[in-house]
Formats: sequence, C-alpha cells, structure tokens
Amino acid sequence: MKERSARERPSARWIYKGFSRLVHLLARIPFPVSQKLGRGMGGLFARIPLKRRRVAVENLLASFGPALSRTEAERMYRRLMGHFGAMLFELPHIFTMTERSLARYAVFDHPERMEQALAKGKGCFILTAHFGNWELMSAATCLRYAPNAAVVARPMDFPPLERLFMDLRTRFGTEVIPKDHGMRRIIRVLRENRPVGILLDQNVDWYAGVFVPFMGRPACTNKGLALMALKTGTPVVPIYALRQPDGRYRVVFEEEVHLCVTGDKTRDVEENTRIFTEIIESWVRRHPEQWFWFHRRWKTRPFCPLPGADAPPGGRTEPGSLVESSGRGSGQGSSAAPSGRAPAAEAAAVPTLSPFERSTCMKG
Repeated sequence: MKERSARERPSARWIYKGFSRLVHLLARIPFPVSQKLGRGMGGLFARIPLKRRRVAVENLLASFGPALSRTEAERMYRRLMGHFGAMLFELPHIFTMTERSLARYAVFDHPERMEQALAKGKGCFILTAHFGNWELMSAATCLRYAPNAAVVARPMDFPPLERLFMDLRTRFGTEVIPKDHGMRRIIRVLRENRPVGILLDQNVDWYAGVFVPFMGRPACTNKGLALMALKTGTPVVPIYALRQPDGRYRVVFEEEVHLCVTGDKTRDVEENTRIFTEIIESWVRRHPEQWFWFHRRWKTRPFCPLPGADAPPGGRTEPGSLVESSGRGSGQGSSAAPSGRAPAAEAAAVPTLSPFERSTCMKG
C-alpha cells in the first residue's frame, strides 16, 4: 500500500487528507445522532431518480415475484436507502471504537463457534455478505475476538477512497488481501491459524464462478471459497450483522457449515457454493431491507440469446446448451440439498457455442 501511495498524484493525497479529516470530524457526532442524520440523507437521495434505484427496484420485483407489488418495492427501496444512509454515517465511528465502547455499537451471538473452528488448527473461513453493516461487523469482531484476522476485498477504483477504507479496515490489525491473485496469501493466513473473511454475494464472470440458485434465479457465484475449503479442510463459519431496534448491530456467528465431500470435485464445488449461497439467501429473505440490492447480482447469465431474438424468461435446458456445458451450474447435486431451498429459474435452451462465443455472451 505504501508503494501505491507513493505513486499517487499530489491532488489525490490532498483529497485523501480532506476525506480523512471529514470522517474523523463525523466520528465526533454521537452514534444515534449519526444514524438519524444518515437515515435522513438516505431518504432525500431515495427521491432522486438514480440509475441504481431502477436496479434495486427491479431486483426486488424479480426476486419476490407476485408477493411484492411495485408500490411495495418502492417502499422497500426507501427503507433500503435509509439503512445504507445510516450505515454511511456509522462508518466513521470505527476510528473511535475501543474495547471499552464496543458495547455501544455491537453485541455478539455465539462467538465461541468461530473459536471452536480455529481450535482445529486449520484457520477459519468467515462466510459473509454485503448485509447489515459488514464493515462495522468486521471491525468489532477483530477488536473483540480476532485481531490477526484477514479479509479479502477488491481495491477501489478511486485511490483516495481506497486509502481511507484501508485505514478503516486495518485499524485493529486486520490484513486486507486483494481479491485478484490473493490465493497464496490466503493459504499463508490459514496456515497461521487465522480467520479469513470472504463476502460471497457478488456477481462474477462465468469463468470464475458456478451458477447456483439465489432468490429464485441462477446467479454466477465465486467458486473460490468452495475450492479452498475443500482443498485445505478449513472450517467455514457464516457471520452476519443485523441492525437492531436500539441502533446497535447483533453480530451472529452461525454453526460451522458441513461441507459436501463426495470425491467428485466439480460436483462438490457446485454443491458447496450452493450451500453457502443458500445461507446468505436466508439472511436476505428475513431482512431484505439490509442487503445491497443496488448490485447487479444476476448480470452474468447462464444462457446466450440467439442472434436477433430475445431470450425467453424461462424454459427447459436442452442437452448441449450452454448451462449444461458450463459445468452443471444451475444446481446439479440437488439431491443433497436441504429442504426448503429456493427454486432455480431454468435457463433458456441455446445451441452449443464455441469458446469465443461463450466468453462473449456470458459476460452479460
């Protein structure tokens, strides 16, 4: 990070300093007042016809179907903006958070589950998502239970903001591992018996993931966590932070995930990725107003429309179709799935494509 900072333009350094001073000033505002200001700002921005407003509303409608009208989706969007507005004003308080003041911000449910996983001596994967306030959850967990933890994150495109978030994420000793080409560093952290946090609710290109059901539709999901957990035998513990009525966050450590291991690598990667995604979906369905609906989660599609024709919204997948040839991504191995899982939307049938055509259309 120091090498990167040294290459920054002087203007970027001044912007970073300005951001840093503003954030530390906001940290002086009492936490409940910060949340109220953030909700108010979120409510104002909800009235602006932003591009991401359309993305969020359409995602909500497509995910909940007839159970959610457009009016209700718009209302949910306003609640969503209020939540993330409050979250934005909560982040500066990480810079003033201490062990003594931690109870003002978070309470913990079953942290012993992570400790039990680490007792196996293989490190621990923390499965989480862009849900609640994941930044505050990471800081609070590291402060109380895991000062030597690591998180996997994609560097931001704007250098001053990247520096500011690096300061925030490393405040309590957390190591930040770049998302791209970070495999060796992750393995090293696991060998040192440290926890590694991975957010698994973002869209990826077809070659980096597998298609699994998420909110009733096939979503291309990063297969890296499943690959590493299967290869190393590292326990996977889901953790999420849920906003409570009193303004604090309840950080919930769920039970260790029982991995599916059949000896068929392709099937195991797909099935475990499906299990991880199903866990995240359970959080989103219970509290949809606290998940990041602005993201184009279903951008990468498991089908390619024929030239000059729109792809139908549903239909059966025929032999030789792209979904089948790309690794049974829509959920093979479902016989091992727990009951109650969300049904996957079936992909449209398409003819077999060349590798070049495949890479072209799968990027959405």
